[in-house]
Amino acid sequence: MINNVKKPDISPDFTIEDIHKIREWHYEMYKDMTDEEYMDCLKKEADEVEAQIRAMREEAKQKAEK
Repeated sequence: MINNVKKPDISPDFTIEDIHKIREWHYEMYKDMTDEEYMDCLKKEADEVEAQIRAMREEAKQKAEK
């Protein structure tokens, strides 16, 4: 179960305070998950990122061919 915790607001300068906010948010998101739920969630997120990377590579390839 993913906790519905609001994503932190990150400053344009990306300070150490922002890192603390992200770490706290990450902890709150996953603290009540079982190991299996956590691994499933990470796998799902990794698959989404991988799909985004593939799409960006394909777009770059198409631009290079023009």
